[in-house]
Amino acid sequence: MGIGVAVATWVCAKLDDMKTVTDEDFFAEVPLFSEFEGVTDAANYRPLPDGWVLALADIVGSTPAIAAGRYKDVNMAGASVISAVLNSVGKGDYPFVFGGDGALIALPGSLEKTARDALAAVQIWVEEDLGLTLRIAIVPVADTRAEGLDVRVARYSVSPYVTYAMFWGGGTSWAERQMKLGRYGIERAAPGTRPDLTGLSCRWSPIEARHGEIVSIIAVPGEGRPGQEFRDLVSGIVAITTEQNRDSHPVPADGPNLAFSLHGINREAKATAPAGRRLRQKLIIFLQLAITVVCYKVGIPLGRFDARRYKRDVAGNSDFRKFDDGLKMTIDVDAEHLKRIETLLEAARARGIVRYGLHRQASALMTCFVPTPISRDHMHFIDGAAGGYAVAASRMTGKMLATAPHQT
Repeated sequence: MGIGVAVATWVCAKLDDMKTVTDEDFFAEVPLFSEFEGVTDAANYRPLPDGWVLALADIVGSTPAIAAGRYKDVNMAGASVISAVLNSVGKGDYPFVFGGDGALIALPGSLEKTARDALAAVQIWVEEDLGLTLRIAIVPVADTRAEGLDVRVARYSVSPYVTYAMFWGGGTSWAERQMKLGRYGIERAAPGTRPDLTGLSCRWSPIEARHGEIVSIIAVPGEGRPGQEFRDLVSGIVAITTEQNRDSHPVPADGPNLAFSLHGINREAKATAPAGRRLRQKLIIFLQLAITVVCYKVGIPLGRFDARRYKRDVAGNSDFRKFDDGLKMTIDVDAEHLKRIETLLEAARARGIVRYGLHRQASALMTCFVPTPISRDHMHFIDGAAGGYAVAASRMTGKMLATAPHQT
């Protein structure tokens, strides 16, 4: 009997080990697709494993911050959630999505405690250093399925070096609504708690439109779930954007101009160094920028760092369009193509197929997660520079946020 119990215990332990490996490898094993049109193909999506959780956050009361021109701070807060959680779990390959004023990361249940601590820490940092209020929650995927929904994830390859997660099934939207209702909250961390925000960066100046305007668009199913008519609408919008150079990408193919934001450098120093070491951190950042500019101008790599290649990779790795229970994109579009997009959206809205919000601005913002500039898998999150997704969302819900002034 004792041997039988021992064998059973050993088998269970091995099965647990196999499950852990499966959890860790899940997203890496989701098949890749490289044409964005694939976001509407259900065959590209896989259900998150049982036992996973969704770590969510968004900015509370973003209206006054946006009206005051602080949308870069709002973006920084949203990206800090991704940085803090991924750093806390060892930068594993886990699906996430950046939403402008918030973010979502899907994780195995075994990492829930780690994610809770990271979210609690970043909440305090956002409050103390950025002067904003971050709402946070952990929602079990099982609870979304109990509501008849699901969280399915696809893996979109924007370049040979970076993939981004696309979400479908209604579960992430439901989880966000629960968070905003005050459910699934997380206990606050102690004052002064700091998250690990290594790699979080916002050095680039706003990127001016080249075709016409930078337009942030959010389109979600009118009936709550994406039926065929909604998928056809998304395909139609994407098809229009592909008629322009680089699918209406707001970042030039050779990367953004070598212009850097002093305010962005100050934000990065706040994120990556405690109060007593920020001057030193700023000097390090300025030195890195000087080296980048010199290497770019002379065209000579410094060791393994190639400034010209890095700048091209910034463009190639940028996340300017996504699907998270609906279409979100920030594009550089001319008047004729934008009119056609709006015509499609309005016709679909009139038929109850879609709810949408759209916001025009002169430039785009880029917030980055660069664990190391030597590796080519650095990630760059794009949003509009004058309210972006947050203003677009307000126009979808009818809250009508004030248009934000341009921020550097």
